[in-house]
Amino acid sequence: MSLAETIERDLADRIQAGRALPARLTLGALADAYGVSATPVRTAVDGLVRRRLVRRDGSGRLTVRGGERCDAAAIDAPIQVARDLDGEVAEELIRVSLGGGGFVREEALAERRGVGRTALRGALQRLAGGGLVEHVPRRGWSVPRFDGDEMDAYIDVRVTLELKALELARPRLESRVLEEMLAGNRPAAVRAGRIDNDLHGYLVERADNRYIRSFFDANGRYYNALFDHAGLGPSVLREMARQHVAILEAALQQHWARASEALALHIRAQKPVMERLLDQLDG
Repeated sequence: MSLAETIERDLADRIQAGRALPARLTLGALADAYGVSATPVRTAVDGLVRRRLVRRDGSGRLTVRGGERCDAAAIDAPIQVARDLDGEVAEELIRVSLGGGGFVREEALAERRGVGRTALRGALQRLAGGGLVEHVPRRGWSVPRFDGDEMDAYIDVRVTLELKALELARPRLESRVLEEMLAGNRPAAVRAGRIDNDLHGYLVERADNRYIRSFFDANGRYYNALFDHAGLGPSVLREMARQHVAILEAALQQHWARASEALALHIRAQKPVMERLLDQLDG
């Protein structure tokens, strides 16, 4: 069961039983309560709306069945969602890649993560599909060395394809979703250290072009993980949020030329972020 499905089931059970919710009925509050990003929460809430357990009014405000709002005094503890082992392993592989690449040993990695080798092997196999690691028969798991020239080439192609995705997605972009992402990049989100970075995946999804999707499926996970790892500092987080806001506000106003320009600048801004990270590692 996915994170979104787990969260949707927990919220549905609470609503149907008349029990307290784990947080106020907003994407940000629920994401904080479950300790996840806004993406699985958004998917879970959309499922509850389709099931008529939650109602969304014209302004995007959410209410539970019957129209009552979640009472802050009645908030209850959330369930513990499944551990993101893939994410934990991905972060470690990124560190190996930035440090020059090489082989990782299953036994040592499983011990550090506190899991069995079977569970770890499953995570490695899934991550292999995104280019983070490769299984070499009789030798183990090989992590590629980070290559700056390869990253430059990826960024060039990414700009081209994501701008095309924005063009194709325009008729299918939902103002409600863009507003939610905008809220997830406001100062309060930056101060909490968790901004909404779902815009890129949303554009690719809404473009509905399998060739664009296949490029990002094949190449995006490695570089997304790389950029996420690089963008840990508060100043970088603030700048990324500011860039997201510029794209989203232009899209909401349907100023497509301005949105495209802001999107291209945002993607190309990843390069100096990575260069600073590599300088820190060398230091």
